Amino acid sequence: MLFTDLGLAEPLLRAVHEQGYDTPTPIQAQAIPQVLKGGDLLAGAQTGTGKTAGFTLPMLHRLAAGAPVKDARGRPAIRALILTPTRELAAQVEESVRTYGKYLPLKSMVMFGGVGMQPQIDKLRQGVDILVATPGRLLDHHQNRTLDLSHVEIFVLDEADRMLDMGFIHDIKKVLAVLPQKKQSLLFSATFSDEIKALADRLLNAPALIEVARRNQTNESIAQKLHPVGRERKKELLAHLIKSGDWHQVLVFTRMKHGANRLTEYLNEQGISAMAIHGNKSQTARTKALADFKTNDLQVLVATDIAARGIDIDQLPHVVNFELPNVPEDYVHRIGRTGRAGAQGEAISLVCVDEEIFLKDIERLIKRSIPRETVPGFEPPAGEKAEPIVLGRMTIGVGGTKRHAYAGGGGGGGGRSGGGGGRPGGGRPGGAASAGRSGGPSAGPAGGRAGGRSGSGGGGGGGGGGGGRPPAGRGGPPKR
Repeated sequence: MLFTDLGLAEPLLRAVHEQGYDTPTPIQAQAIPQVLKGGDLLAGAQTGTGKTAGFTLPMLHRLAAGAPVKDARGRPAIRALILTPTRELAAQVEESVRTYGKYLPLKSMVMFGGVGMQPQIDKLRQGVDILVATPGRLLDHHQNRTLDLSHVEIFVLDEADRMLDMGFIHDIKKVLAVLPQKKQSLLFSATFSDEIKALADRLLNAPALIEVARRNQTNESIAQKLHPVGRERKKELLAHLIKSGDWHQVLVFTRMKHGANRLTEYLNEQGISAMAIHGNKSQTARTKALADFKTNDLQVLVATDIAARGIDIDQLPHVVNFELPNVPEDYVHRIGRTGRAGAQGEAISLVCVDEEIFLKDIERLIKRSIPRETVPGFEPPAGEKAEPIVLGRMTIGVGGTKRHAYAGGGGGGGGRSGGGGGRPGGGRPGGAASAGRSGGPSAGPAGGRAGGRSGSGGGGGGGGGGGGRPPAGRGGPPKR
């Protein structure tokens, strides 16, 4: 099958051809005809399979084929809304919209937090057909009445599983409440879960179902292996692998932002150019690091899981798990940054004895054992004992025992980025637990709802935590 067989408009086919594509990927071949029909869609595909084009191409076709829509002031109205979990992914998706829609008279923009609102307001005033946004900033604009979503014809929820992991379920519900009832809704997710199914039931109307890969499976074009190593020698081993293998363009994942900073400093001291990307970095710094990495001006990008869904680089050769993720699904998303679009890739994990519980969970999820290979000179110390791993306010003890340090904690100072404020009007009630997989359960009667949009910290003005039940899974990803 070729793109010319899918019924797309000529301007779109021209743009696709200019990008060097003639044959659609499996998710594109199945999703594009379904979206063109106008019905709702629930689609599951591994990351890196081309699903962004799977919804942007037919969305652009349908919008271009329809009559232009104006708002009350005669400007182009927002007819399509794409919601993504991270700033990087939002920018990537909007870039795809512009790339494929370059020959169409449609305007698009990207909207996310971490930058000023006024330039976004100015662009909205010029009129926008397609809006790509993260949930928090979208709701800020809606509350300030700087955008109108009443004309939305197509709504896309991208990376829905990551949305839930990051605690956006309540924001998603708020967005759904202000969108028109009559619209085409598309839900894309790398993994399916009971929570995703429940969200689909709420959002979608008799959807077509597409799942082009087995659930939670890793890409077969990715060569996976792990190197056992002592906890104190991981940095040395990573530097050794990069230098001895003459690696360039290496994406390295850590669990926590302070770990990413320390590793970046070490690599630079070893003469390896590295920058970190995580939630505490300014948007300018994050954009520069990602741009330098894409152009090969930066050898190593050290990231927390905030970047696991927002990096799209052709032919990225190496992904390294400097630390295994505590949420096993994140392993699939991390290594999915390599081996994209049929290219070969390598995913290497540096594993110490403390992480054996995480490794077991990952191998259970992907239903395979990851090959072990000890690097000479970096053998784990004989008799090294496992020590507890601290994740934010949760400790994973030896054998997977969890100890929660947040019971009875005080109110939060959180909000959208874990510190101060939140939206005008107060943010969410306080609570002391770090967020769970869905943003944190209730933290007792006095505590309100824990977790902010970054996964840690309650909103401003809440009461003290009431202990509450522990977050779901392994405590959920802490703030990244």
